[in-house]
Amino acid sequence: MKFGIFYEHQLPRPWADDSEQQLINDALEQVELADKLGFDVVWEVEHHFLEEYSHSSAPEVFLAACSQRAPNIRLGHGIVQTPPPFNHPARVAERIAMLDLVSNGRVEFGTGESSSEAELGGFNIDPVFKREMWQEGLEVAVRCMTETPFAGVDGKFVQMPPRNVVPKPVQKPHPPLWVACSRRDTIHLAAQKGIGALTFAFIDPEEAEHWLGDYYATLENECVPIGQAVNPNVACVTTFMCAPTEDEAIARGIEGANFFGYSLAHFYVFGQHRPGVTDVWAEYLQKRDEVGYSAEVAAAAEQDRLGAKIAQDGITGLRGAIGTPDQIRDYLRRYEECGVDQIIFVSQAGKNKHEHIMESLELFGREVMPEFMDRDEQHVKNKAVRVEPIVEKAMARKLDDAPTMPEDYVMPAMPRAWADRTGDETIKAMLEKIQEDRAAGRTDPAAGIIGDN
Repeated sequence: MKFGIFYEHQLPRPWADDSEQQLINDALEQVELADKLGFDVVWEVEHHFLEEYSHSSAPEVFLAACSQRAPNIRLGHGIVQTPPPFNHPARVAERIAMLDLVSNGRVEFGTGESSSEAELGGFNIDPVFKREMWQEGLEVAVRCMTETPFAGVDGKFVQMPPRNVVPKPVQKPHPPLWVACSRRDTIHLAAQKGIGALTFAFIDPEEAEHWLGDYYATLENECVPIGQAVNPNVACVTTFMCAPTEDEAIARGIEGANFFGYSLAHFYVFGQHRPGVTDVWAEYLQKRDEVGYSAEVAAAAEQDRLGAKIAQDGITGLRGAIGTPDQIRDYLRRYEECGVDQIIFVSQAGKNKHEHIMESLELFGREVMPEFMDRDEQHVKNKAVRVEPIVEKAMARKLDDAPTMPEDYVMPAMPRAWADRTGDETIKAMLEKIQEDRAAGRTDPAAGIIGDN
């Protein structure tokens, strides 16, 4: 089983002038340490306008910085929002490819559609069409990365003429594809499309086992890959803080973990938010127990084993991998036994302190992770053998229905296109004269003006 770390870049109020700068610098230092410890992936979200919950609107910039600070860890977009009003698919393809180049082929291409009014409304996206937009945006982005040249598209949400989208990614045919999943129906969707499932539902291992069963059954029987390769993997997200004693782990991580859940629900479920005014942290402290994010209940020590959520007297709270190395080891073995491919830790949450996150990563990397790393190589080999026939069947179902490149297609320079549209023979003659002069090494002031504008 592999391990990742996940960043929303949470920043509860109150803020100082340098709060965001310090937040990002701390995160980069954490990623650098995780890389040295042997963590497999750093995942970075894309969100817009979700103040306090996520100050992470340009993940490609953060991940590019990570690529130069951390030479080994893979760089996960968790996720890129692919509906075209968020990001034009050609721009997505260009950014993914460039990140893959500067990192020497370490990108994981996670995708999603968002379900918050703050984001969808902010980009004038009708929620009714967001799933269709996600699919079309992803399909076109993959084509842009893999076609030379891209033959164009006349879709419902994207219209684009033929262009050769450069650069191309290092990984062929393209970086591994993932999609964010918060419900079992999106797990089903991931398998239908041959995409890795990034599960953000905070589920226990025993529930994950059922999700995995659905995923692999669908992959075998229904998968028609949306990309040019299948990524048959499931990753689960869990809150995380590792410390020498349970009391210390709880003191350092439980409040932040429950703020993570509360602030997510604030924007996605029950919140009434006034941009620039609402204090989400203050509301969390006031209302967390009544909406299922009780830090006190989650801290209850009388538990036989760790769980994603802890319940007591009808009140619940997030717990996850917050505990001692032994507790966390037992928790993670349960995920490993049911076949989860990767666990992704959320420890930069709420007001969790940078130094505590660093100590937690260090302790986990030293005392827990090595045994899982030792088993992972054989797990990967065994799984490759098991899924090979499933992937072959899935790829056989894929139809290449992309348009073909028109044989006579040309892309004229703007002055030439203008001359062709207007039929202005004077402009055509001037352009031909410029071409002749430049070929002969003569300069023409008019040619410079046309070329620069």
